[in-house]
Amino acid sequence: MKINEQEQLSIAGSNNKRITLDVTTPVSKLKTPVVIFCHGFKGFKDWGYFNWVAKQFAEQGLAFLKFNFSHNGIVENNLSDLSDLEAFAQNNYSYELADLGLVIDFVEQKADVYNFDQNEIYLIGHSRGGGIALLKASDDRRIKRLTLWASLSEFESFFRPETIAQWEKDGVVYAVNKRTGQNLPLNKQFYTDYLANKEKLDIRKAAKLLGTPLLIIHGDMDESVNISHAEDLYEIVQHSILIKVEGGDHTFGARHPFDEAADVTEMLNELIENTVEFFID
Repeated sequence: MKINEQEQLSIAGSNNKRITLDVTTPVSKLKTPVVIFCHGFKGFKDWGYFNWVAKQFAEQGLAFLKFNFSHNGIVENNLSDLSDLEAFAQNNYSYELADLGLVIDFVEQKADVYNFDQNEIYLIGHSRGGGIALLKASDDRRIKRLTLWASLSEFESFFRPETIAQWEKDGVVYAVNKRTGQNLPLNKQFYTDYLANKEKLDIRKAAKLLGTPLLIIHGDMDESVNISHAEDLYEIVQHSILIKVEGGDHTFGARHPFDEAADVTEMLNELIENTVEFFID
């Protein structure tokens, strides 16, 4: 199926920050289901294979919207680097959950403009974005299907005793971006916001309430999020499907930057095929 050129936009996000997003749509006179993609920690909407992914979905008749969480460190005039470290330091799960709600609102408001079928809104979440997507899908009836790629099943294990001790001492901890060598700051508010909203941010509790169909895809060699997270969610959600990718790492073999002519593997093709089949079945 032919597709329209990707359109770049921005909307208001949490705490006076902007959400940058893009929309890739099929050329169709019919209203099309729309897939919203949520990136993970240290990720962004244009990382690696995500633009290639958008085209694959649109060619199969699914509109594809991906976005940068408002505090992920990306700014409108630089979509390829985490350059706003002040915003990154102020990020938290509550902002990300609110941002996703605003993006879903955008889909509803612009349904006629982009020919979206607002009764068929689907989510994909990768890594930490999977946790956010599941939380949202569990209490938002607008979401009809959910797919998790290498997703977390809980946030608690991030808050290790030594990390908490450093927050108490310095008010900030740093996460290393291995690709760029950046030290990315996370202020103590990240932890205090989690404590204040612990019940709302309980992924496993939300999974027990999830009514939408769920597809879980996870690599058995994931070095960042162990496949036990996928197994936990599969056990909790009785109506879920789990696909274990043999030899799959956290990004299913993809890297940044990504060369569409050289870097598309059988593993990535199967990732897309399985997800598309789940959404259009």
